[in-house]
Amino acid sequence: MRHMTDSHRAILLTDRPRGKLNVGHFREITLPPPGEPGPGEVLCRTILLSISPGSRAWMQQSTYRDELRAGEPMSGYTLAEVVAENGTGITPGTIVSCEGAWQTYSLLPAASVQRVDVRGPLTHHMSVFGATGLTAYFGMHGLGTPRRGETVVVSAAAGATGSVAGQIARRAGARVVGITGSDAKNRLLEAELGFDATVNHRSASFEKDLAEECGGGIDVYFDSVGGRILETALHNMNLHGRVVCCGAVSQYDGPAGSPGPANVPTVLVTKRLAMQGFIVFDFAESFPAALSDLEAWVSAGDVKVLEDVREGLQSAPSALVDLLSGGNVGKLMVRVGPDS
Repeated sequence: MRHMTDSHRAILLTDRPRGKLNVGHFREITLPPPGEPGPGEVLCRTILLSISPGSRAWMQQSTYRDELRAGEPMSGYTLAEVVAENGTGITPGTIVSCEGAWQTYSLLPAASVQRVDVRGPLTHHMSVFGATGLTAYFGMHGLGTPRRGETVVVSAAAGATGSVAGQIARRAGARVVGITGSDAKNRLLEAELGFDATVNHRSASFEKDLAEECGGGIDVYFDSVGGRILETALHNMNLHGRVVCCGAVSQYDGPAGSPGPANVPTVLVTKRLAMQGFIVFDFAESFPAALSDLEAWVSAGDVKVLEDVREGLQSAPSALVDLLSGGNVGKLMVRVGPDS
């Protein structure tokens, strides 16, 4: 069988970073060939590996999942091919989604993998039809609920989740303003994805620029950054505005992260804001309906897909470092192996 002759490699977290993450915090190793699956197990060959800012947060502490420990393979969401199974009924060749880690093969309980009904490019099941697209859907369509004529602001708007969330708001008839850290990204959002306006948070005039682009105030703010950007957005919110939080990437990479937001209780009370955090798995029962909508919107051209695919398992550490510094456009992933 192919998995008995392929090399088996993994990338370890060598030590927990105390400051900024760099590629020196990782080490690639070669492992013995994977064994055959035991009863109720599947052997999965990794095809695509998701690169997520949450990976950096998990190096600091337990969140909704266990903390990452030094000396272990990095955890990561993967799309994989089942190459062997033992009494599971999952046919070899089936594509599954799973927590397969930063490695070429994973032995997993069959109950921990989900079959993927592949529609179109497999990369779409890591981006718009995967956890990031679903996060955008439930955060914007389900919680933010933008209405025609409202102003919606999206942080990290050229990223995996923000790029989809902004397009969902635009589809609802809202005026959409994106925040990124790059003028080039902002031009792409306006030219390719139909954002009405954009603001660069690295500009010295960021606070002034955002206020000008949202002259009538912000009705919905979709945030995955936290810190100073969230603070600035809060001060521009309209009465009874909605703030949806799915992450805080500014807090992840470093010992203290970006400070803020300041004065939150006062702003929430005086402006009577609704502010809610969530993770995508809160809505697991509604995944089929959400995927049906997303597939229809992509097919109709209402939602365009941005993806950044790096090649080879060895590129995963530098990809994560790039992501944390804003060096990607769209969903960042690593192609570890061929699709089949």
